[in-house]
Amino acid sequence: MPRGRGLSSPSAACLFVLSSLLHHLRGLNICTSGSATSCEECLLIHPKCAWCSKEEFGSTKFITSRCDFVENLITNGCAGELETPKSSINIVENLPLSSKGSSLTVSDVTQIMPQKISLNLRPGDKTSFRVQVRQVEDYPVDLYYLMDLSLSMKDDLDNIRNLGTKLAEEMRKLTSNFRLGFGSFVDKNISPFSYTAPRYQNNPCIGYKLFPHCVPSFGFRHLLSLTDKVDRFNEEVQKQKVSRNRDAPEGGFDAILQAAVCKEKIGWRKEASHLLVFTTDDVPHIALDGKLGGLVQPHDGQCHLNEANEYSASNQLDYPSLALLGEKLAENNIHLIFAVTKAHYILYKNFTALIPGTTVEILHQDSNNIIQLIVKAYNSIRSKVELTVWDSPEDVSLTFTATCQDGLLYPGFRKCEDLQIGDTVSFEVSVEARSCPAENTSHSFTIKPAGFRDTLEVEVAYSCTCGCMKQMERNSSKCSGNGTYTCGLCECDSGYLGSKCECEEGESGNMYQNMCREAEGKPVCSGRGECSCNQCICYKSEFGRIYGLFCECNDFSCARYKGVLCSGHGECHCGECKCHAGYIGDNCNCSTETNRCISNDGQMCSGRGNCVCGKCQCTEPGAFGETCEKCPTCPGACSTKRDCIECMLHNSGGLADNQTCPKHCKDEIITRVDVLKTDDQHSVLCVYPVNDCVMKFTYSELPSGKSNLTVLKEPECGSEPNALTILLAVVGSILLIGIVLLVVWKLLVTIHDRREFARFQSERSRARYEMASNPLYRKPISTHSLDFTFNKLSKSYNGTID
Repeated sequence: MPRGRGLSSPSAACLFVLSSLLHHLRGLNICTSGSATSCEECLLIHPKCAWCSKEEFGSTKFITSRCDFVENLITNGCAGELETPKSSINIVENLPLSSKGSSLTVSDVTQIMPQKISLNLRPGDKTSFRVQVRQVEDYPVDLYYLMDLSLSMKDDLDNIRNLGTKLAEEMRKLTSNFRLGFGSFVDKNISPFSYTAPRYQNNPCIGYKLFPHCVPSFGFRHLLSLTDKVDRFNEEVQKQKVSRNRDAPEGGFDAILQAAVCKEKIGWRKEASHLLVFTTDDVPHIALDGKLGGLVQPHDGQCHLNEANEYSASNQLDYPSLALLGEKLAENNIHLIFAVTKAHYILYKNFTALIPGTTVEILHQDSNNIIQLIVKAYNSIRSKVELTVWDSPEDVSLTFTATCQDGLLYPGFRKCEDLQIGDTVSFEVSVEARSCPAENTSHSFTIKPAGFRDTLEVEVAYSCTCGCMKQMERNSSKCSGNGTYTCGLCECDSGYLGSKCECEEGESGNMYQNMCREAEGKPVCSGRGECSCNQCICYKSEFGRIYGLFCECNDFSCARYKGVLCSGHGECHCGECKCHAGYIGDNCNCSTETNRCISNDGQMCSGRGNCVCGKCQCTEPGAFGETCEKCPTCPGACSTKRDCIECMLHNSGGLADNQTCPKHCKDEIITRVDVLKTDDQHSVLCVYPVNDCVMKFTYSELPSGKSNLTVLKEPECGSEPNALTILLAVVGSILLIGIVLLVVWKLLVTIHDRREFARFQSERSRARYEMASNPLYRKPISTHSLDFTFNKLSKSYNGTID
């Protein structure tokens, strides 16, 4: 049976993502790496991949991929039979932009160009088209004034009694075709949003001293359809009276939705710009608030105005959500203007980010700036253009680039601001199909400037099939009569195998498969080829050659060194490096030559290391250099440098005798100085005796590999000691030490005496005596008291006798 068109959408998406990842791997042929087995799979890998539908293509010894870049397929002999569809654009309707609005009929006003296009997209092949938008001059305007009539808005109601006339005068400066409508709202007339007790049914303001009379609460009331007779607006406003609800939030979102969807009753014109002015001094109720009053049914987004033009579903449906409001406003091309008091400006400003095409202005407490507010908001709306997308397919990605009045490109932006009436802006829209949907699937979406009635309709078809599929041959002789020939390949019927369906399955088929295995349990043809009737046909790889009886060998899977196969010193044979002469190792990176390890003194690595792979590896601590010849910390370093100094400066020493000085000392730079600096941390100080003196020098290694030797011009010789000087120094030292000891003893005694005197003074100050008394004097008379009791004349006496 022929291979069906398609891959399922998830499978196609996965294949396309995989191909996108492979595309970023440098040097990798993404077309052949995708292992496409059909023309349709090839088209999904990458937009630059093509399919060869030629019957005789490739070699019998290895498999050549039919999915490849066009240039590769042509090189392999497939010119003229390639399947490589491209994305295309067809502009169906492209009327020119209009310059004025009110002077033309409805069908003649065009603010977006083109109006209809069709796309044919190949997955991954991005294409683009340009959209132009112009705000025409003198465009008709419909303005619906929606007012909060809760009790707190009483002073506002008084100030707009003649609003219609003044507003019409100002708006006619901007457009010659202006209509005005009016509606009001309070809140749902159920508890806890309004006063529902019987005593409040006719007058919810009973008991309210500041304003004891008001009308019953209501959800939304449409009072005046859009009309050019502004006097009727004034009349309706003058008839209105305020009402009173219980909680602070109002039911304004109910009113906005009804004003948007009840198009016939409100009177919105298709050919006009729609403005909905929403005035309030408090926050709104939003979706789910209705549950407080027992309303659990979400808003259905439909019109529910009864014959009296009142919102009949106010007590049945919950408040609408922001998403539903945005959807219905956009569907009906309505610009919403929030006119709110300063205290709630931030809240409504946040709402504008969630409801496209919405603006917010600050309303004074008594609404005395409402006309200026509306004119300012209208000018703000007309000064910007923002594209919106409706019903965008999941399989299609869109990116926008705006070109505004300054002529600059703004990638990722679909909005232009600070425009004048009549300005034209353009947007580059790039479209790309991510994957292929189901067969014969087409999509459409709409591009629409926010608040405009004009739209661009885009129809999308997908190029996911190959033209060669139409030339399918069932039971084709090209497939030995056992399969279907399509796009250069045979799709074998059940029970047949082979590239030409020439082999049968069953016992013989299993035998063919087993003969293509290197050992039992291993993959057929090592997983790198196909078994065609007991013979492996190896895949062709862009990395190299796959070969062997079972496709088990290749010339590109050997070990590498620094990214080079076999280090460039060998050949790769069946996964193993065969090294050239003079090299060993798994990746042939190890040289067997030792010439570069011989130092100038003829030793291997200067006797301080071992020669490994043609390079010295120093084992002596501190040794370095190509032949480990540099070693500032080695014990014999100073003696080696001394030989060069004696040889080059004095023509003496062992090196001068055997005439090897120029060879051994070629890297030494000698400088003679009067005073030797020994504080350099990077220099090593060396000292050796010369007669009865010492010669000093320092040396350091330079980045160039040479040594810098700094030598004293003359040796340092010491003088004989002076006996008298030594004697005087010893005697003077003894005297100085004695004097210091006496001073220290005197200092300690003085400190002790002062402490004792201070203690005496302290005890003396604590002694206190009374005036004219001697503490040592005692009186000569002493007094004793004797207690006794006796009986005289039957009387008792205690201590005394009369």
